[in-house]
Amino acid sequence: MIIVTGGAGFIGSNIVKRLNEAGVSDILIVDDLTDGHKIVNLADCAFIDYLDKDDFLARIDAGQRIAATIDAVLHQGACSTTTEWDGSFMMRTNFEYSKSVLHYCVDQAIPLIYASSASVYGAGTEFAAEPRCERPINAYAFSKWVFDQYVRARLPQIETQVIGLRYFNVYGPREQHKGGMASVIWHFNNQLLEGDTVRLFKGSGGYGDGEQRRDFIHVDDVADVNLWLIEHPQVIGIHNLGTGRASTFNAVAGAVIDWYGRGRIEYIPFPEGLRHSYQSFTEADMSGLREAGYAAQFLGIEDGVKRYLDALP
Repeated sequence: MIIVTGGAGFIGSNIVKRLNEAGVSDILIVDDLTDGHKIVNLADCAFIDYLDKDDFLARIDAGQRIAATIDAVLHQGACSTTTEWDGSFMMRTNFEYSKSVLHYCVDQAIPLIYASSASVYGAGTEFAAEPRCERPINAYAFSKWVFDQYVRARLPQIETQVIGLRYFNVYGPREQHKGGMASVIWHFNNQLLEGDTVRLFKGSGGYGDGEQRRDFIHVDDVADVNLWLIEHPQVIGIHNLGTGRASTFNAVAGAVIDWYGRGRIEYIPFPEGLRHSYQSFTEADMSGLREAGYAAQFLGIEDGVKRYLDALP
């Protein structure tokens, strides 16, 4: 069995679908379906069981057996709202919960692949998975960063696979439930469905209008790396997962406009509330996974946007 926490969410459900395509359906989904709209993400997936996230936590904290054999835990569950400033909630949900998952996996010798975040780099300009580059600037990033530190301190004593993947800007199908936290591609698409204008922020952080740059990675690539890691248990530690190539928001908007064959860009004022907690530039240093042996190429923004928009209903 493979356990996917956050399995009804954006990245988790894409991993489940990719597992199915690889012939795997012995999957336990762990999630919180208070927002029942997420069920659409699993409606075309095959799995054999589901547990509410609180029930799962209670069982692993009690050391209960979940299944006769667990091949891996893919821990994708978290509160990913970067504008949430309730630090106590963030730490309970992202840090304390992840600690319980880690200890259960280590005690049971179960490989653990978990979702970290490129947000831990804050407003920095270097993106190597090293402490010197890390300075979180919002509560979400802090919760992810603290767990990474917790893992780092224990890795020398851990005898099973534990690996954290610092996701950069992930986009693709099954993110419709995320609202304001969905990718800019999702928002640009909706804007062109409703009108003829794509709205981008004016300049910030020393960048011109729409020239802020992020490392955008298609969710198919993220799912493929997770599956590759299951097959390569010798790979451990904390690694970046982006394409290694930053794209401007202007370029992303242009790719969406090109797909539609219409549209124009409008620049709107940068939100004051984001001014001190916004990453104007990210670009993954991918040397860690490359040196570990991952050789597949990642989709560029033009091909990735086309694949995404082609897949939308």
